[in-house]
Amino acid sequence: MSLIWTTRGQTWGFRFLRDGGFRDPLRVYDEAFSGVEDEPEVWRRVAGKGALRFPDPLGRKDRAGRVIPHEFVLLGPLADEVDSVDEARELVWPQVADVFARVWELPEPPSVET
Repeated sequence: MSLIWTTRGQTWGFRFLRDGGFRDPLRVYDEAFSGVEDEPEVWRRVAGKGALRFPDPLGRKDRAGRVIPHEFVLLGPLADEVDSVDEARELVWPQVADVFARVWELPEPPSVET
């Protein structure tokens, strides 16, 4: 699955957990989410990419009590497969849920995966 994934853990802040193979995933992320920075749930296509944001499906919170958001930039054909937040979440979340379950309580963020 080709995507960029950002989130935060219980004790660590906003981090890229997958970089989609980009040397600078922040640039691609910023382009995809430009103009929807404050919306808690987002699905939209921008220039062949999909911007997806949703709160943690299990309601996990960081140490400040905020629900943890998950943000993805879907790349290539993956972005064309869905038309809503719910469809995108159903496609993406099963692919990353186990990874997040293993890392969200770590005291330091894990390394970025491509």
